[in-house]
Amino acid sequence: MVHKVSIVVVSDTCSKDISLDATGPALTTFLATHPALSVVHYTACPDTVSEIQQAVLNSINDHKADIVLTCGGTGFSKRDVTPEAVRSILDKEASGIVHAMLTYSFKITPYAINARPVAGVIGESLVVTLPGSKKGALENLESFVGMVGHIVDQLKVDSARGLHQSGTSASHTRSHGGAPVSNSHDHGHSHSHSHSHSHSHSHSHSHSHSHGHSHGINRHILSNDLSKPVTERARSSPYPMIPVPEALDLINKHTPKSEIITKKITSHDFTGHILAEDIFASFDVPAFDASIVDGYAVVHTDCPGTYPIVSISHAAPGSETHLTQGKIARVTTGAPIPLGTTAIIPVEETEIVSTKIVDGREEEDEIRILATGVTPGDNIRKAGSDIKQGELALRKGTKISPVGGEVGLLTSIGVMDVKVYAKPVVGILSTGDELIDLEETDKGYKLKYGQIFDTNRPLLMQFFKSWGYEVKDLGIVTDKLSSLEAKMKDALYVQDTDYLITTGGVSMGELDLLKPTIEQKLDGDIHFGRVAMKPGKPTTFATVDVQDKKKVIFALPGNPASASVTTHLFVLPSLRKFAGFVHPEDPSALPVLSEVEVTLLQDAKLDPRPEYQRVFIHEQDSILVAETTGFQRSSRVGSMAGANALVVLPSSKDVPGGKLTKGSRVKAMIIDVL
Repeated sequence: MVHKVSIVVVSDTCSKDISLDATGPALTTFLATHPALSVVHYTACPDTVSEIQQAVLNSINDHKADIVLTCGGTGFSKRDVTPEAVRSILDKEASGIVHAMLTYSFKITPYAINARPVAGVIGESLVVTLPGSKKGALENLESFVGMVGHIVDQLKVDSARGLHQSGTSASHTRSHGGAPVSNSHDHGHSHSHSHSHSHSHSHSHSHSHSHGHSHGINRHILSNDLSKPVTERARSSPYPMIPVPEALDLINKHTPKSEIITKKITSHDFTGHILAEDIFASFDVPAFDASIVDGYAVVHTDCPGTYPIVSISHAAPGSETHLTQGKIARVTTGAPIPLGTTAIIPVEETEIVSTKIVDGREEEDEIRILATGVTPGDNIRKAGSDIKQGELALRKGTKISPVGGEVGLLTSIGVMDVKVYAKPVVGILSTGDELIDLEETDKGYKLKYGQIFDTNRPLLMQFFKSWGYEVKDLGIVTDKLSSLEAKMKDALYVQDTDYLITTGGVSMGELDLLKPTIEQKLDGDIHFGRVAMKPGKPTTFATVDVQDKKKVIFALPGNPASASVTTHLFVLPSLRKFAGFVHPEDPSALPVLSEVEVTLLQDAKLDPRPEYQRVFIHEQDSILVAETTGFQRSSRVGSMAGANALVVLPSSKDVPGGKLTKGSRVKAMIIDVL
């Protein structure tokens, strides 16, 4: 049997230009000397945890690789994260391969001590991390290539006994940690994962998840199997903790495109939409030469002097009139002017010479023009001076503002129906047995021991409504798997929300059910489940395919300040992209909120994680300063009251002494009017 091999080069540089890589071609040439191995896929990815994991899983799912070899990122520098990325998605580790590589390398060089190789199994595929250098990669591969076929063969059977008895194995391999892993996919859509741990004693546990339908691809599930007892669940999060920029990149990558719809400019919810088309004027505005003032139409060379009035023009429909030298016409503001007019004299620069009776009313007969130095075009608004026929009136991507200017312009050029991006429908769901809905309690309700009022749902509903999005109140759901599953399916399938925003239930407690529900009950893809930030570490971003439409789930922490910070940082930019917003500097980037540089008014003790503190920004001595809103604990919702920005404090690891002093300059994200 020929086993398929995928080579994944981990390099920021080579991911931009794979022709710069020398290791991948060298491995391909080497493997060509082994008839039982065939390279079917060769790619490069950046040095980020999520990109490495995606490349490995794509090799298995899309290219059906039996063996995945990664090259690079196994050292000790800050960008060397390949071992961490691969280890967290393995079903079981292959420590024998690691031992073989290190033993082989130490015979060649003492610098093998700098290597951090990882090897293991995902489903029926073997994954091994190799060094980035051509020489190191080839030496490591040589150490185990002779046995790799036998290892892969074992992954495809329930028991290795048959392989050994048939003579395919030269030695008996003892199995530690349970049965081989199977990630088979059929209409039952089942997954099975096995993890083993060896200490002074040994124990094993397995995770098996079933789904009622199949997408035809292998999905690697990290969340706990809730059918197992608490004692057999992971004691630490299986989700890699990624930096904020990487989280934003994943959100940008997986935010679905909005539907383009047609709206009338008089619709009650037209404000806030983003134009999905360029709008051009089909005629001149104004369509005729018009007067800018109340006054008299003249031939400018006649001024000054006394002249008879031959016609009157109001701002109303009528027929064209003509004006000749020696005569004038009375006009009102906005009225079309007679043909032949070269200037308009304001009424303030004239006086009445004589009057006459017309239909029983006294009217002006002769007017003396007092103005001097009159030039052609004075006080005349020329046809097409506002916008010419065929000219671009509003550009695609323009936001319909509450000021009304865009609606006024569209009306002036006769456009009633325009194409816009649909706004997202946002559902807000709070989770937790301890939550009480204030709206459903009597005045003066006394909270029982352990109860709290649901703060997050009203807070987030108000926030999203202020941005003009349709919000659906999904209420509170208890910490019960069946209830949570039913509520989330109702939100996605029945309520037809585009975004489901939940709070609570995303950490490591036995009642934190969001991640397992998303993966195992909704068949969703969790793109990240932890972020290196404070507050908001367990923030989870996922997508679910619902009736051929991708829908977004943000599972936010339950602490109110955490929920609010992560909403501004992650949820709102995704909603804005969905709704058609474009980043002003980079159209391909996520439209995050604007940042300014501010000066701290207090010392700031730093956390190992980058921290987003709630502050009030104002001007002081001609500079913007940031004043903290008080105690910054993630559960303290009061820290958001009065805040108009989030200051971005760096990690203590990056600042000597782990502290910023008063007067330090930092970035701040604007969340309200300054």
